[in-house]
Amino acid sequence: MQTELLGFLPKDRVAIDLGTSNTLIYVKGKGLLLDEPSLAVLDSNTRKVVAVGEEAKQLSGRHGPELETFRPLVDGVITDFDVLSSMIRLFLQKVSKRFPLLRRSFVLAVPTGITPVEKRALKEAAKKAGAAKVFFVQEPVAAAIGAGLRIDQAVGRLVVDIGGGTT
Repeated sequence: MQTELLGFLPKDRVAIDLGTSNTLIYVKGKGLLLDEPSLAVLDSNTRKVVAVGEEAKQLSGRHGPELETFRPLVDGVITDFDVLSSMIRLFLQKVSKRFPLLRRSFVLAVPTGITPVEKRALKEAAKKAGAAKVFFVQEPVAAAIGAGLRIDQAVGRLVVDIGGGTT
């Protein structure tokens, strides 16, 4: 399914789906390189991200008051851009150990109702993480492409994107 979803991407692009429950990172020709919880653990005093994804999940509930478990996306809405930016950067560092991603173009799947301010923040976060260019695709469009639907045809279709936090 991921192959059909991103078949339209040139090889130098990285696709990122920032979901409420999980974050996915896909590279054409390499496949799905990351599927981890959209979760971060912060130092309560400095608000610095100390762990993300599976590592954060392992720490969740097993730490003292000096660490705080945090979800930067709730019900498809970004709750903290700084934490989200750090989470993206750390996820990309995990992936780049297996496959170099620097100076590539990123495609981010975003909710339909994302505001221009949120888009700018996501673009900035991706650029900080090493993106040369950042493109956005609405999540329902990405879901339709992933389901093999032709989005260039004037044919009625119903697409239900059932995510971990929103449908």
